[in-house]
Amino acid sequence: MKKTHLGFWQIWNMSFGFLGIQFGFALQGGFMSRIFQTLGADKSEIPLLWIAAPLTGLIVQPIIGYLSDNTWHPVLGRRRPYFLIGAILSSLSLFFVPFSSTLWIAVGLLWILDASINISMEPFRALVADKLVEEQRTYGFVMQTLIIGIGTWIASALPWFMTRLGVSNEALPGEIPMSIKVAFAIGALVFFLTILYTVLTTSEYPPEDLHDFNAKKNKGFKEGLKDFWAQFISMPITMKKLGLIQFFSWFAFFTMWSMANPAITEHIFNAPFPLESDYNLTIPAEAESFALANAKFQTASNSTGSYMGIYGVSSMLFALFLTLYTAKRKINRKYIHMASLILGGVGFLLMYGIKDPLYLTASFSLIGFAWGSILSMPYAMLSGVVDEKNMGVAMGLFNMFIVFPQIAAAIGGINFLSSLLGDASINAMIIAGLSLILAGGLNLFINEQNLNG
Repeated sequence: MKKTHLGFWQIWNMSFGFLGIQFGFALQGGFMSRIFQTLGADKSEIPLLWIAAPLTGLIVQPIIGYLSDNTWHPVLGRRRPYFLIGAILSSLSLFFVPFSSTLWIAVGLLWILDASINISMEPFRALVADKLVEEQRTYGFVMQTLIIGIGTWIASALPWFMTRLGVSNEALPGEIPMSIKVAFAIGALVFFLTILYTVLTTSEYPPEDLHDFNAKKNKGFKEGLKDFWAQFISMPITMKKLGLIQFFSWFAFFTMWSMANPAITEHIFNAPFPLESDYNLTIPAEAESFALANAKFQTASNSTGSYMGIYGVSSMLFALFLTLYTAKRKINRKYIHMASLILGGVGFLLMYGIKDPLYLTASFSLIGFAWGSILSMPYAMLSGVVDEKNMGVAMGLFNMFIVFPQIAAAIGGINFLSSLLGDASINAMIIAGLSLILAGGLNLFINEQNLNG
């Protein structure tokens, strides 16, 4: 079936569900470490507690990619069934995460939450390639990035905003504040409603030959595994080069999501998480000191989350500029991506010298350029070098380059590299900055001629 050029609102509608997906990711990325610390985790344990996210991605993304390539529902189409299933599971998980009573429950719910978000997210990437002609794909991926930026900004500020509205940000030792619970509940509702909007407003192209398609999809798991392996072996060289760039890019952002809260609350707000073991809570004076220190930490965490939302605003503005520009002109994706990653790296490095929290605005603004590019440029470049019929599997395979660096970071990479610079938590942000700058430089090795758009 011949594709037609889509208008702004058609592309907006098919991308709008990403607003909810990013609400989920932003709440997870901005506040899971805070939840872990509140439930008793030491800051050195936090990266490993986060390993649920990359491991579920490693398993879920390729499987969902393959299944969505080989699905056709007469009403919901190819990708939308997975949007809907993921939205229901993600919304339930988001609601219950902040009600975790113990650390192991919070970690378990993070596994479920991340797996559920991946069920919805992975087919969204493939939908752009399904629906848009080649010259509109950069526009489509950038539109997703614009919506993701909006979601990051709003969701990251939700606990702070809830506190401003009078919702309590304080809690007893080992309890999660009500401001976090309300924020996650709002995120759950937004996740479901935005995905539902995309499902109801977006159609999909049916397979060109439905008989052959049905024969292919009924081959069974063993044949499907062979197909998946064959595509892995025949991975285009461009995908491998982009994969290496993705490795260092996502190492940096996983480091930020897992360690920004302890790093920034300690280094910039001078409000580290108070350990109960350091206080004798049976003595009123010490119990009061603990309560004051905990309140200071919770307030600093709200502010940290709010400042992190700035990278969503920045990525949104970056995406808006690219949306307007690519609607009429072509861009050099390679050099846009390289410059954006390097700027993001500089944003992380600047944190080391910050004494006034207001300067975090500049740091996270620069980081937003990198984030906006990571969410659009690699996928736009990749979509031009893979077979459209296998786009779901290709995106699933490509997302494995997102997963591996996060696993490496979680099982000791962050702690080891940070320790080379010293014991301070802020050193994790320095490692993130250097990783992004390295990722930017690796773009110089991409020399293919078909990556503009």
